[in-house]
This record gives sequence, C-alpha cells and structure tokens, in this order.
Amino acid sequence: MHIRGTDVDEQGRCAHYWGARDVVANRCATCGDFWACHACHAELADHPFGRMPVDAQASVLCGACSHAMDYAAYSAAAACPQCGHPFNPGCELHAPLYFQI
Repeated sequence: MHIRGTDVDEQGRCAHYWGARDVVANRCATCGDFWACHACHAELADHPFGRMPVDAQASVLCGACSHAMDYAAYSAAAACPQCGHPFNPGCELHAPLYFQI
C-alpha cells in the first residue's frame, strides 16, 4: 500500500519522523489514504485529518511489511505482529490525533 507524506522512504519514514522505529502509517478517515504522520497530512492534504474509530479494520499500516491492523492490535504490540519490526513507543502520544479515543 502507498504511504503518503513528505520525503517518504520505502518503509514510511518521512521528513518529520525518520527514526529506525518510525514505520507506522495511519489511515485518514476523510480521504482513506495512509499517511506517514499528522504533519505530512497537514502540509499536503486539503482537509483536516479524519480520526479513525478504534474498531475500524486496517487503520494502521506497518511500513516495513505492509501489514494492516486495527488500533487494538497496533496499540497492544511493541512490534509488527507480522514481521516483528519494532514500533516507536512514542507514537502512543499521538494516538488522539489519529483515532477516536
């Protein structure tokens, strides 16, 4: 799946978040696209980021392997349940920007 953003690499890292663990993309409920981060969306989209319901399927994407998951699976894991690539634990601080929590 395609991850949108500014200067996005092959695993979904962008100009704003480029650490080794920054491989998670979140789906915007408004446009349905996966975005590298909220700042990329703010820069490039013509609408506010639509927060996904926590029970929505395929709302989070691992940039390392393209595994899609819901919020519960993502928030319970320190790494991708499919490929094992570690996730940035600091992303939890941004959850209210992406999900209806």
